[in-house]
Amino acid sequence: MANDPRLHPLGDAERDELEALLEALPPPLDPLDLSALDGFLVGVLLQPRAIARERWLGYIVDVDCRTPPPGLKLDRLQALVLCRHAELERAIAARQWFDPWIFEFEPDQGGSAPLPAQMVLPWVAGFCAALEAFPALLQIDDAALREPLAVLYANFDPEDLEDADDLRELIDQIEPPESTAEAVENLVRCSLLLADVSRPRAPATRPPRRK
Repeated sequence: MANDPRLHPLGDAERDELEALLEALPPPLDPLDLSALDGFLVGVLLQPRAIARERWLGYIVDVDCRTPPPGLKLDRLQALVLCRHAELERAIAARQWFDPWIFEFEPDQGGSAPLPAQMVLPWVAGFCAALEAFPALLQIDDAALREPLAVLYANFDPEDLEDADDLRELIDQIEPPESTAEAVENLVRCSLLLADVSRPRAPATRPPRRK
């Protein structure tokens, strides 16, 4: 167990390798990008029941989970994805901070820097893709889900929120993040709040008192 490669966080070189492997996937496959992959993994991990890896791994290499071409080698790509999955799983289970994979955008042609919500949007899009593929989290009837979901959905353009009509009033009340750091903090905070509902931790047991 100590030699299990999934027990160490991915370093920069491994993350770059994973990105290169995703970009090298041949058409017609349409893989998630690195940030969307990260959000997707969190969406998978927040499901109330664990999802077998065979069911979600296919979405990493193709957003529509199409079957890869025969002979395509995915062992290394999958090993890196599972390593990140395990890292996120440990953090969420312990309710600890994790660093979402968020990357700087180049300014647009007018020279304007991207807004904080735009910076985290690929991650949120991946998260929402997981909830679309595996909707059990959204089917939980608990009001505590509403605020963290609304904060995440608020990163989308209002015109792209058709699937969040029941949260629209709450979303409209949310102030946009003032910085990328605040937007990233919201990703982690909301993920852990959702975990409190979908993956509640067992209460600590006290040792019996001596009589």
